Amino acid sequence: MQLVERGQLDLDAPAGEVCEQLTNPQVLEGFSHDGEPILRPANAPVTLRNLLTHTSGFAYDIWNADMARYLDATGTPALTSGQRAALDVPLMFEPGSQWEYGSGIDWVGQMIEQVSGMSLGKYFAENLTGPLGMIDTAFAPTESMTTRAATVHARLPDGSLAPLDLTKPESPEFEPGGGGLHATMIDYSRFIRMILNDGELDGSRVLAPQTVALMAQNHMGELRVRPLPTQVAAYSRDAEFFPGSPKSWGLSFQINEERAFTGRPPGQLLLLDRSHERDRWLLPQPDPSLCRSAHARHVPRF
Repeated sequence: MQLVERGQLDLDAPAGEVCEQLTNPQVLEGFSHDGEPILRPANAPVTLRNLLTHTSGFAYDIWNADMARYLDATGTPALTSGQRAALDVPLMFEPGSQWEYGSGIDWVGQMIEQVSGMSLGKYFAENLTGPLGMIDTAFAPTESMTTRAATVHARLPDGSLAPLDLTKPESPEFEPGGGGLHATMIDYSRFIRMILNDGELDGSRVLAPQTVALMAQNHMGELRVRPLPTQVAAYSRDAEFFPGSPKSWGLSFQINEERAFTGRPPGQLLLLDRSHERDRWLLPQPDPSLCRSAHARHVPRF
Protein backbone atom coordinates (compact mmCIF):
# COMPACT_ATOMS: atom_id res chain seq x y z
CA MET A 1 0.00 0.00 0.00
CA GLN A 2 2.99 2.31 0.45
CA LEU A 3 3.89 1.64 -3.18
CA VAL A 4 0.28 2.27 -4.22
CA GLU A 5 0.46 5.62 -2.42
CA ARG A 6 3.62 6.46 -4.38
CA GLY A 7 2.06 5.49 -7.70
CA GLN A 8 4.51 2.61 -8.20
CA LEU A 9 1.79 -0.05 -8.00
CA ASP A 10 -1.79 0.04 -9.29
CA LEU A 11 -4.52 -1.96 -7.56
CA ASP A 12 -6.34 -2.74 -10.81
CA ALA A 13 -3.57 -3.01 -13.41
CA PRO A 14 -2.67 -6.55 -14.56
CA ALA A 15 -0.12 -7.95 -12.13
CA GLY A 16 1.72 -9.37 -15.14
CA GLU A 17 2.91 -5.85 -15.92
CA VAL A 18 5.07 -6.12 -12.79
CA CYS A 19 5.73 -9.88 -12.55
CA GLU A 20 6.18 -11.49 -15.96
CA GLN A 21 5.19 -14.90 -14.56
CA LEU A 22 1.63 -13.58 -14.04
CA THR A 23 1.24 -12.33 -17.63
CA ASN A 24 -0.77 -15.34 -18.86
CA PRO A 25 -2.35 -17.01 -15.82
CA GLN A 26 -3.71 -20.52 -16.27
CA VAL A 27 -6.79 -21.98 -14.57
CA LEU A 28 -6.93 -25.62 -13.47
CA GLU A 29 -10.05 -27.15 -15.04
CA GLY A 30 -9.56 -30.67 -13.72
CA PHE A 31 -7.53 -33.79 -14.37
CA SER A 32 -7.40 -36.27 -17.23
CA HIS A 33 -8.14 -39.98 -16.79
CA ASP A 34 -4.44 -40.61 -16.17
CA GLY A 35 -4.24 -37.84 -13.56
CA GLU A 36 -2.63 -35.13 -15.69
CA PRO A 37 -3.74 -31.55 -14.90
CA ILE A 38 -5.95 -29.86 -17.51
CA LEU A 39 -5.20 -26.14 -17.80
CA ARG A 40 -6.70 -23.30 -19.82
CA PRO A 41 -5.97 -19.56 -20.07
CA ALA A 42 -7.78 -17.38 -17.55
CA ASN A 43 -10.48 -15.11 -18.93
CA ALA A 44 -9.22 -12.09 -16.98
CA PRO A 45 -5.86 -10.87 -15.68
CA VAL A 46 -4.86 -11.17 -12.04
CA THR A 47 -4.66 -7.77 -10.33
CA LEU A 48 -3.09 -6.56 -7.11
CA ARG A 49 -6.59 -6.06 -5.72
CA ASN A 50 -7.34 -9.74 -6.47
CA LEU A 51 -4.16 -10.82 -4.73
CA LEU A 52 -4.78 -8.69 -1.62
CA THR A 53 -8.39 -9.86 -1.27
CA HIS A 54 -7.69 -13.57 -1.91
CA THR A 55 -9.90 -13.50 -5.01
CA SER A 56 -7.05 -14.16 -7.47
CA GLY A 57 -7.58 -17.91 -7.78
CA PHE A 58 -4.38 -18.91 -5.98
CA ALA A 59 -4.99 -21.43 -3.20
CA TYR A 60 -3.18 -23.38 -0.48
CA ASP A 61 -2.96 -27.16 -0.73
CA ILE A 62 -3.73 -27.44 3.00
CA TRP A 63 -7.35 -26.36 2.25
CA ASN A 64 -7.79 -27.08 -1.46
CA ALA A 65 -7.94 -30.71 -2.68
CA ASP A 66 -7.31 -29.80 -6.33
CA MET A 67 -4.25 -27.76 -5.38
CA ALA A 68 -2.90 -30.68 -3.35
CA ARG A 69 -3.55 -33.07 -6.24
CA TYR A 70 -1.82 -30.70 -8.69
CA LEU A 71 1.33 -30.58 -6.54
CA ASP A 72 1.40 -34.38 -6.34
CA ALA A 73 0.79 -34.84 -10.07
CA THR A 74 3.45 -32.37 -11.21
CA GLY A 75 6.04 -32.70 -8.47
CA THR A 76 5.80 -28.97 -7.79
CA PRO A 77 7.49 -28.18 -4.47
CA ALA A 78 5.42 -26.96 -1.54
CA LEU A 79 5.73 -23.37 -0.36
CA THR A 80 7.43 -24.60 2.80
CA SER A 81 10.34 -25.82 0.67
CA GLY A 82 11.51 -22.26 0.10
CA GLN A 83 11.95 -22.98 -3.61
CA ARG A 84 10.90 -20.25 -6.03
CA ALA A 85 9.23 -22.89 -8.24
CA ALA A 86 6.59 -23.34 -5.51
CA LEU A 87 4.94 -20.12 -6.69
CA ASP A 88 4.48 -21.32 -10.27
CA VAL A 89 1.07 -22.93 -9.89
CA PRO A 90 -2.24 -22.43 -11.72
CA LEU A 91 -5.32 -20.65 -10.45
CA MET A 92 -8.13 -22.72 -8.99
CA PHE A 93 -10.81 -20.36 -10.36
CA GLU A 94 -11.23 -17.26 -12.50
CA PRO A 95 -9.76 -14.08 -10.97
CA GLY A 96 -12.44 -12.13 -9.12
CA SER A 97 -15.03 -14.91 -9.28
CA GLN A 98 -14.79 -16.20 -5.70
CA TRP A 99 -12.78 -16.03 -2.47
CA GLU A 100 -10.25 -18.53 -1.20
CA TYR A 101 -7.41 -17.91 1.21
CA GLY A 102 -4.23 -18.68 -0.67
CA SER A 103 -0.75 -17.88 -1.91
CA GLY A 104 -1.68 -14.65 -3.70
CA ILE A 105 0.02 -12.67 -0.92
CA ASP A 106 3.29 -14.39 -1.82
CA TRP A 107 2.92 -12.85 -5.27
CA VAL A 108 2.32 -9.45 -3.66
CA GLY A 109 5.74 -9.92 -2.04
CA GLN A 110 7.22 -10.62 -5.48
CA MET A 111 5.63 -7.44 -6.85
CA ILE A 112 7.10 -5.39 -4.00
CA GLU A 113 10.55 -6.77 -4.74
CA GLN A 114 10.22 -6.05 -8.47
CA VAL A 115 9.14 -2.45 -7.97
CA SER A 116 11.42 -1.56 -5.05
CA GLY A 117 14.53 -3.39 -6.23
CA MET A 118 14.95 -4.78 -2.70
CA SER A 119 14.40 -8.13 -1.08
CA LEU A 120 11.13 -8.23 0.84
CA GLY A 121 12.95 -8.40 4.17
CA LYS A 122 15.07 -5.36 3.37
CA TYR A 123 12.02 -3.43 2.17
CA PHE A 124 10.22 -4.20 5.44
CA ALA A 125 13.24 -3.19 7.51
CA GLU A 126 13.59 0.15 5.75
CA ASN A 127 9.92 1.04 5.32
CA LEU A 128 7.86 -0.74 7.98
CA THR A 129 9.42 -2.75 10.79
CA GLY A 130 12.35 -0.35 11.19
CA PRO A 131 10.28 2.87 11.40
CA LEU A 132 7.80 1.14 13.74
CA GLY A 133 10.53 -0.05 16.10
CA MET A 134 9.75 -3.73 15.52
CA ILE A 135 13.22 -4.87 16.54
CA ASP A 136 12.34 -8.57 16.88
CA THR A 137 10.73 -9.09 13.47
CA ALA A 138 12.57 -10.69 10.52
CA PHE A 139 12.46 -13.50 7.99
CA ALA A 140 15.80 -14.82 9.25
CA PRO A 141 15.67 -14.87 13.05
CA THR A 142 18.69 -13.76 15.03
CA GLU A 143 20.26 -16.05 17.62
CA SER A 144 18.48 -14.08 20.34
CA MET A 145 15.14 -14.56 18.59
CA THR A 146 15.77 -18.28 18.09
CA THR A 147 16.48 -18.90 21.76
CA ARG A 148 13.20 -17.22 22.69
CA ALA A 149 11.06 -18.91 20.04
CA ALA A 150 7.85 -20.61 21.14
CA THR A 151 7.24 -24.22 20.12
CA VAL A 152 4.22 -25.05 17.97
CA HIS A 153 2.36 -28.21 18.99
CA ALA A 154 -0.06 -30.55 17.25
CA ARG A 155 -3.08 -32.12 18.95
CA LEU A 156 -2.89 -35.91 18.73
CA PRO A 157 -5.96 -38.19 18.44
CA ASP A 158 -5.77 -39.02 22.15
CA GLY A 159 -5.90 -35.34 23.04
CA SER A 160 -2.26 -34.97 23.97
CA LEU A 161 0.12 -32.43 22.42
CA ALA A 162 3.30 -33.15 20.47
CA PRO A 163 5.88 -30.55 19.38
CA LEU A 164 6.14 -29.93 15.63
CA ASP A 165 9.42 -29.54 13.80
CA LEU A 166 8.81 -26.46 11.66
CA THR A 167 12.45 -25.88 10.72
CA LYS A 168 12.75 -23.55 7.73
CA PRO A 169 15.01 -24.16 4.72
CA GLU A 170 18.51 -22.84 5.45
CA SER A 171 18.82 -21.02 2.11
CA PRO A 172 15.31 -20.19 0.82
CA GLU A 173 15.13 -18.87 -2.72
CA PHE A 174 12.57 -16.21 -1.86
CA GLU A 175 11.06 -14.43 1.14
CA PRO A 176 7.33 -15.24 1.20
CA GLY A 177 4.90 -12.37 1.44
CA GLY A 178 2.21 -14.76 2.65
CA GLY A 179 4.04 -15.91 5.76
CA GLY A 180 7.47 -16.47 7.21
CA LEU A 181 8.23 -13.50 9.43
CA HIS A 182 9.31 -14.28 12.97
CA ALA A 183 8.10 -11.75 15.54
CA THR A 184 7.17 -11.23 19.17
CA MET A 185 3.70 -10.32 20.38
CA ILE A 186 5.12 -6.95 21.47
CA ASP A 187 6.36 -6.26 17.95
CA TYR A 188 3.10 -7.33 16.35
CA SER A 189 1.16 -5.15 18.78
CA ARG A 190 3.13 -2.19 17.43
CA PHE A 191 1.92 -3.02 13.94
CA ILE A 192 -1.66 -3.32 15.23
CA ARG A 193 -1.39 0.02 17.02
CA MET A 194 -0.16 1.65 13.80
CA ILE A 195 -3.24 0.42 11.93
CA LEU A 196 -5.55 1.53 14.76
CA ASN A 197 -3.82 4.92 14.77
CA ASP A 198 -4.44 5.45 11.04
CA GLY A 199 -0.92 4.68 9.82
CA GLU A 200 1.23 6.34 12.48
CA LEU A 201 2.94 5.19 15.68
CA ASP A 202 5.11 7.16 18.10
CA GLY A 203 5.74 9.87 15.54
CA SER A 204 6.58 7.53 12.64
CA ARG A 205 4.04 7.57 9.82
CA VAL A 206 4.18 4.62 7.43
CA LEU A 207 0.76 4.99 5.74
CA ALA A 208 -1.56 7.91 5.05
CA PRO A 209 -4.83 7.93 7.04
CA GLN A 210 -6.76 7.71 3.77
CA THR A 211 -4.85 4.55 2.84
CA VAL A 212 -5.68 2.83 6.13
CA ALA A 213 -9.34 3.78 5.67
CA LEU A 214 -9.23 2.32 2.14
CA MET A 215 -7.68 -0.90 3.45
CA ALA A 216 -10.55 -1.30 5.92
CA GLN A 217 -13.24 -1.24 3.20
CA ASN A 218 -14.80 -4.22 1.41
CA HIS A 219 -12.90 -4.77 -1.85
CA MET A 220 -14.60 -7.96 -3.04
CA GLY A 221 -18.12 -6.66 -3.69
CA GLU A 222 -20.86 -9.24 -3.18
CA LEU A 223 -18.41 -12.12 -2.74
CA ARG A 224 -18.10 -13.51 0.77
CA VAL A 225 -15.50 -15.43 2.74
CA ARG A 226 -16.30 -19.13 2.92
CA PRO A 227 -15.18 -21.97 5.20
CA LEU A 228 -11.93 -23.73 4.30
CA PRO A 229 -12.22 -27.55 4.52
CA THR A 230 -8.96 -29.07 5.70
CA GLN A 231 -6.99 -31.36 3.41
CA VAL A 232 -4.22 -31.94 5.95
CA ALA A 233 -5.86 -32.74 9.27
CA ALA A 234 -2.51 -32.92 11.08
CA TYR A 235 -1.94 -29.20 10.49
CA SER A 236 -5.40 -27.65 10.39
CA ARG A 237 -9.02 -28.31 11.15
CA ASP A 238 -11.73 -26.86 8.94
CA ALA A 239 -10.96 -23.16 9.15
CA GLU A 240 -13.23 -20.14 9.48
CA PHE A 241 -12.98 -17.05 11.66
CA PHE A 242 -16.36 -15.94 13.05
CA PRO A 243 -18.23 -18.97 11.65
CA GLY A 244 -21.76 -18.29 10.47
CA SER A 245 -21.25 -14.53 10.09
CA PRO A 246 -21.06 -13.03 6.57
CA LYS A 247 -17.56 -11.72 5.92
CA SER A 248 -15.81 -9.78 3.15
CA TRP A 249 -12.16 -8.82 2.66
CA GLY A 250 -10.29 -5.54 2.58
CA LEU A 251 -6.66 -4.76 1.70
CA SER A 252 -5.82 -7.20 3.31
CA PHE A 253 -8.08 -7.78 6.32
CA GLN A 254 -11.19 -9.86 6.87
CA ILE A 255 -14.23 -7.68 7.62
CA ASN A 256 -17.39 -8.89 9.36
CA GLU A 257 -20.45 -7.58 7.52
CA GLU A 258 -22.90 -8.10 10.40
CA ARG A 259 -22.70 -8.13 14.17
CA ALA A 260 -20.77 -11.30 15.04
CA PHE A 261 -21.70 -13.85 17.67
CA THR A 262 -18.96 -12.33 19.84
CA GLY A 263 -20.88 -9.04 19.90
CA ARG A 264 -18.40 -7.11 17.77
CA PRO A 265 -20.16 -4.60 15.48
CA PRO A 266 -20.19 -4.86 11.68
CA GLY A 267 -17.43 -3.28 9.63
CA GLN A 268 -14.59 -4.32 11.94
CA LEU A 269 -11.32 -5.96 10.88
CA LEU A 270 -10.28 -9.42 11.97
CA LEU A 271 -8.92 -9.13 15.56
CA LEU A 272 -9.07 -5.33 15.29
CA ASP A 273 -11.99 -3.21 16.46
CA ARG A 274 -11.58 0.28 15.00
CA SER A 275 -14.85 1.47 16.53
CA HIS A 276 -13.18 2.27 19.88
CA GLU A 277 -11.55 5.57 20.82
CA ARG A 278 -8.11 6.23 19.32
CA ASP A 279 -6.29 5.67 22.64
CA ARG A 280 -7.76 2.19 23.09
CA TRP A 281 -7.28 -1.06 21.19
CA LEU A 282 -9.12 -4.22 22.06
CA LEU A 283 -9.27 -7.78 20.83
CA PRO A 284 -12.81 -9.12 20.48
CA GLN A 285 -14.04 -10.78 23.68
CA PRO A 286 -16.24 -13.78 22.82
CA ASP A 287 -18.71 -15.48 25.10
CA PRO A 288 -16.71 -18.33 26.73
CA SER A 289 -19.46 -20.86 26.04
CA LEU A 290 -19.35 -19.99 22.34
CA CYS A 291 -15.58 -20.31 22.34
CA ARG A 292 -15.88 -23.84 23.65
CA SER A 293 -18.38 -24.73 20.96
CA ALA A 294 -18.59 -23.16 17.52
CA HIS A 295 -15.60 -20.84 17.49
CA ALA A 296 -12.99 -23.11 19.03
CA ARG A 297 -13.59 -25.83 16.47
CA HIS A 298 -12.78 -23.55 13.57
CA VAL A 299 -9.56 -21.83 14.60
CA PRO A 300 -6.93 -22.62 11.94
CA ARG A 301 -3.23 -23.05 12.56
CA PHE A 302 -1.22 -20.92 10.15
